[in-house]
Amino acid sequence: MSSLIKTDTEDFTDWWQHTVFYQIYPRSFKDSNGDGIGDLQGITSKLDYIAETGITAIWLSPIFKSPMVDFGYDISDYMQIQPEYGTMKNFDDLVDAAYGLGIRVILDFVPNHTSDQHDWFKKSAAKVSGYEDFYVWHDGKVDKAGKRQPPNNWQSVFYGSAWEWHEGRQQFYLHQFTKEQPDLNFRNPLVVRAMDDIMLYWLNKGVAGFRIDAVNHLFESEKLEDEPLSGKSQDPLSYDYSKHIYTKDLPEVLDMIQHWRRLLDEFSAKNPNGPTRIMMTEAYAGLTQLADYYEDAKGVHGSHLPFNFNFITDVNGDSDARDFVYNVEKWLIYMPRGGHVANWVMGNHDNPRVASRFGPDSVDAMNMLLMTLPGVAVTYNGEELGMEDYRDISWADTVDPPAKNAGELKYKEVSRDPERTPFQWNNEANAGFSTASKTWLPVHPNYTKLNVEAQKAAVKSHYKVYQQLLQLRKSAILRRGRFIIEPLSRFVFAFKRCLEDFDSIVTVINVSDKEQLVNLTEFINNARKLVVEVAGINSIYEPGQPLPASALSLAPHEGLVCKLV
Repeated sequence: MSSLIKTDTEDFTDWWQHTVFYQIYPRSFKDSNGDGIGDLQGITSKLDYIAETGITAIWLSPIFKSPMVDFGYDISDYMQIQPEYGTMKNFDDLVDAAYGLGIRVILDFVPNHTSDQHDWFKKSAAKVSGYEDFYVWHDGKVDKAGKRQPPNNWQSVFYGSAWEWHEGRQQFYLHQFTKEQPDLNFRNPLVVRAMDDIMLYWLNKGVAGFRIDAVNHLFESEKLEDEPLSGKSQDPLSYDYSKHIYTKDLPEVLDMIQHWRRLLDEFSAKNPNGPTRIMMTEAYAGLTQLADYYEDAKGVHGSHLPFNFNFITDVNGDSDARDFVYNVEKWLIYMPRGGHVANWVMGNHDNPRVASRFGPDSVDAMNMLLMTLPGVAVTYNGEELGMEDYRDISWADTVDPPAKNAGELKYKEVSRDPERTPFQWNNEANAGFSTASKTWLPVHPNYTKLNVEAQKAAVKSHYKVYQQLLQLRKSAILRRGRFIIEPLSRFVFAFKRCLEDFDSIVTVINVSDKEQLVNLTEFINNARKLVVEVAGINSIYEPGQPLPASALSLAPHEGLVCKLV
């Protein structure tokens, strides 16, 4: 690596402010016992790989006890490990091993709803004292035929009414996701206290924080008004049928985020020998709301990292250079200053993979974009290899709840199974993921060529490019450098990171499917020359090679990271 990798003696950032958070989907990462399902011991066995890659923080999709209707997002006990994944000792061993390698562990936390098998729900349904209002219950309405109907038109994210009749309690309960995931009532202080206790339990076990799921669904209007129609769908059972102004993004959500921030800050203050404990929040919401998650108008801090999904929701393989520049700049414009940092989420378990969303030839360029922008990078396991969605999973093998709800004719349109297939370690049976005769989801057939072992052995590979980028992120310039971004044409954009007494870094990306010739002289202030720092696997350029700034040729979908010398 070049001279850009210098000891950053003036690095004032906290541990999380320039980290790559690597999301592990435990069910698909590594199976240690041959049952076809990934587990905690499997993750522990691969921590050396994670450390070797350069990752210093992992967040685990839910590992708590669950009936697995929604694969862990339906929790029946927040203080037990799902038996398929292992034991509490396995978890403790994982945390100890991770910290021994300098890797911090973040847990996926699901507060909006529990499983209907949770003891709280069973007690609430039975009206046990203290649990009557743990969930959102209602008598509903009686129609002209004398039949009881849900209280309003609210829909589930996963299709159908958000209300389910409970025969035992003789009332409807709210579920914004599957009917097996009843919504907790966060207007009840006992629910808030119970969630606080759960967070403290895991903090005391050594986790460095939480990624909080579906946070903007936590509160609903107490008046239970019908939501206005959106005009986007004619199907009254579709989530797109109405505007969710009474079930999402209510002001109380921000109060709860700030409450959890105080809990985390207080824990960090009382345990100063450990890392700052942080909160990452998942909400597909507007920019103004997400900016308030960082810090509201009164200066009260909330989420350390409100996830920025612009690269998932607002750009795709058809986007041009201007779209990318706009989506980078709008986040930086809205994000408050004063110790807050940007974050960029390139993929997750709910959306198509980078190679499938942007095309396989764009993998290196998209990782260059993610890793050289200022702030935090969030990456999904397998993106370092350019893993692809397995879109030909059969109906018989489909397990994702929304896909099963859609039915055999339409399941492929909505299924999240294709991006959740087992991790591809080598070209052995089941890609080295498991010794089972059948895995919980089928492995992508391309594993024979696309796998970790092959990419480590290759002279050039997506993995090696990813690894080089993580090494480069250690530099002072990428940790603290100022940022400028511009579209150089409709198809090419560039951005640079500048820091006094250090060489500048320039990332240039061609998002088109045609070769592009660009002139970078004005963007780099004429006087300096470019030298390649990181190039993609199909590039004709090599690290250390000087480039003509006035006439730089970029192959289709090519990205380059260069230094100015």
